[in-house]
Amino acid sequence: MHYTRFIHSLLAIAAVATVFCAPVANADQPKMRDALADLEAARVKLQHADHDKGGHRERALELVNNAIAQIKEGMRYDRHH
Repeated sequence: MHYTRFIHSLLAIAAVATVFCAPVANADQPKMRDALADLEAARVKLQHADHDKGGHRERALELVNNAIAQIKEGMRYDRHH
């Protein structure tokens, strides 16, 4: 009987936590987080690529860094609006 009461209490806590945490999860936008992870992985690959690319590797790295910054700004914006 105590076990059942304990399970019900845990379920109630989980339900409340879900309600309060849902806005944060939505604000972070899973697709934006996925894109951020992909760009961060691309940045690592570009950083380890051969350097002799006529400046194109460096430019690609700059653009990836800019895209990462834009995604982070978009996520911050979404959290506050």
